[in-house]
Amino acid sequence: MFNKKEKVMEITSQDKFDTLVGENTSFEGLFKAEGAVRIDGKIKGEVAVKGDVFLGENGVITGNVHATNLIISGKIEGNVNSSALLRITSTGKILGDVTVKSFIVDEDAFFEGKCIMTHQNSTQQELDDTSKKARQS
Repeated sequence: MFNKKEKVMEITSQDKFDTLVGENTSFEGLFKAEGAVRIDGKIKGEVAVKGDVFLGENGVITGNVHATNLIISGKIEGNVNSSALLRITSTGKILGDVTVKSFIVDEDAFFEGKCIMTHQNSTQQELDDTSKKARQS
């Protein structure tokens, strides 16, 4: 259990991100990435990340999100698929359904939707399917 917590905290360090969407940035369309991604700006559209996503307090995603691990401190209006861990921090909000293997909701966090707990293999398959669809577009 200690190792899981350590890994979650590891992806929040500034120098550990492969992609950074800054606070003054907005993006519309399909956002695809691999590795660790930090989002402090606004994204309207689908987000497909083969890796970890950290949504900062000022970050807003309007659309569906697919990733391995997610730490949400901002706002998501859409469905979330995580093949491992989803954590909503005290400032985080999710308005949509989640499909996840492990789910943590901090005190004062906001979640409105339904939650489906699943095995890693089925959620990873959904992420792979989303990536295939994106490549075909």
